[in-house]
Amino acid sequence: MKKQLFSAFTMLFAITLLSAQEVVFEEYNLDNGLHVILHQDNSAPVVTTSVMYHVGSKDENPDKTGFAHFFEHLLFEGTKNIDRGEWDQITAANGGRNNANTFLDRTYYYEVFPSNSLEVGLWLESERLMHPIIGQVGVDTQKEVVQEERRLRVDNSPYGAFFNEILKNLYTEHPYRWGVIGSLEHLASATLDDFKKFNKTYYVPNNAVLVVAGDFETAKTKKMIEDYFGPIPRGAEIQRPNVKEEPITKTVFAKYHDPNIQIPAILLAYRTPGQGQRDSYVINMISTYLSSGESSKLYKKLVDEKKMALQILSVPIDAEDYSSYIVGGLPVGDNSIQDIKKEIDEEILKLQMELISEKDYQKLQNKFENQFVNANSGVEGIANSLAENYMLKDDTNLINTEIDIYRSITREEIMEVAKKYLKVNQRIELEYLPEQKDAN
Repeated sequence: MKKQLFSAFTMLFAITLLSAQEVVFEEYNLDNGLHVILHQDNSAPVVTTSVMYHVGSKDENPDKTGFAHFFEHLLFEGTKNIDRGEWDQITAANGGRNNANTFLDRTYYYEVFPSNSLEVGLWLESERLMHPIIGQVGVDTQKEVVQEERRLRVDNSPYGAFFNEILKNLYTEHPYRWGVIGSLEHLASATLDDFKKFNKTYYVPNNAVLVVAGDFETAKTKKMIEDYFGPIPRGAEIQRPNVKEEPITKTVFAKYHDPNIQIPAILLAYRTPGQGQRDSYVINMISTYLSSGESSKLYKKLVDEKKMALQILSVPIDAEDYSSYIVGGLPVGDNSIQDIKKEIDEEILKLQMELISEKDYQKLQNKFENQFVNANSGVEGIANSLAENYMLKDDTNLINTEIDIYRSITREEIMEVAKKYLKVNQRIELEYLPEQKDAN
């Protein structure tokens, strides 16, 4: 009886918490096309200002890759009114912090300040958009920074190249086929005019969304936004790539030798629907069920029980045009990567032929509700979610309704989506191997 009462209380608490999680926001456009989203939360004296630009590695010229990621760095170099090296100093002097990140479809910049420094955040982001200095000194400096980042994260990092290797085999035509960090050779050969053209094309208000989330006064904030961003001229309409990949109908086998590893890995990659489509949400549930975390089926089976794998790898990639599900593992002892692949295939086949248990289904639902609550538990996470939902999923209010999509996914749907997308003949099999030593 006590256990039943406790369970009922826990469920009631979860429902109350989720109801309280509703994010209230307002959105509108400036005359120059900048989309603005405001989320007011006066519970703590903190505010996030962020701008997401609809430009990622997908938008690059195949002969000039790496530009989107490069600009993530370059646009901290300074502006007409901010000297080189002062960006971080201004942020810190006003009690804040800043950062940025780039992916396949977008680039995101943000600052977190005490609420009395909101205007500083708006000024910084308007300067980045209106008065950037694309100069040779900054370009040369950031080329060195990106080169070092490439060496650290890809060239000299164990398993650091797997993302690039998966993409180039998963796509043959679509611009997702190269990695976000791009080619150092392309960056090295690019001219100053190439960088200026990229900035003029993509860093325009009609290709961006500004989010202000946290402690602010709405009327005052709207006026500041109009004052700082309103005068920025609208850019030309952007021509985006519209490349359709032919379906994979025959298993693609690939190998890569990494000089930084001693233990091989097997990686199985499936191309799946873009992140705004319902099947993509189902794939996320499948990924969590099969391979995400120590409670997943594959981890418990191969690491805990059979002790065949050192680690299970799970890398779902959510993107605008296509997503992907990547699963794999590192063998241990006398086991081979083919042994690991066989075990993974057994679990995928089971998922395709049988409904998951009610207990596992409820566990999945609990995980996604917990993730939903955590993602929107602070204004920094809320700002990111609002921007991404608007820009990449075309529905800002998914910040409130996305959990309902997961709740509506049935066990039968999980089985059917697994059948549809996780076929052996529709995947990449990448053998990620230690570098072969010279026999001499």
